[in-house]
Amino acid sequence: MANATYEVQANDAATEASVAKVDMKFEIVVIPVSDVDRAKEFYAKLGWRLDADYDNGKDFRVIQFTPPGSGCSVIFGRNVTGAAPGSAQGLYLIVSDIDATRKDLLRHGIEVSEVFHGAGDVYAGPDEPYLFGRVRVNGPDPEHRSYRSFASFRDPDGNGWLFQELTTRLPGRIDATATTFASANDLAAAFRRAESAHGEHEKRTGQRDANWADWYAAYMVAEQSGKELPQ
Repeated sequence: MANATYEVQANDAATEASVAKVDMKFEIVVIPVSDVDRAKEFYAKLGWRLDADYDNGKDFRVIQFTPPGSGCSVIFGRNVTGAAPGSAQGLYLIVSDIDATRKDLLRHGIEVSEVFHGAGDVYAGPDEPYLFGRVRVNGPDPEHRSYRSFASFRDPDGNGWLFQELTTRLPGRIDATATTFASANDLAAAFRRAESAHGEHEKRTGQRDANWADWYAAYMVAEQSGKELPQ
């Protein structure tokens, strides 16, 4: 009996280990729209990549767009979802520079809210909900903390999108041995932050750092993976 119990436990452990190693890549979000062509024009105006526009000419059409630097795409169309148009809310777009992102959309004629942050530990209020509650305070987070500054916009049907500024991830969110950057813009922004931090590092040490490239690399990996930043 003891051997049988051990074999069952061993098999369960092996199964769990096997499941844990299976990649599950979240790649599609379905958004409900009432006018497919209008929605297509709007998302193209955002500068998103058009991946597909399939129409069987009768009762089915599906369009797929992918935001720049994103591993996840959105699809919409005719007979794609039974959800009510405009009912998709709280769709998050992660950006490294929220002011630059907002200005870019305004240049493309997209109406975007002012940058806002939350009211400390106050989560109940009159505003539209977002990750940190229902109170939107004008301006970016005073301490410029990662995850804390937002801006919002809607598509023509009222589906709600939020930009969230994120420069340093919380520990455990990214594999430090597999650090990647989704776009050249993200990489350039990370270089600029590393350059600024390295300047402060040299001020503290009072000397020029000949190994600045190694320092930059360590800083950028630590920043993205949520580990302690080099000083």
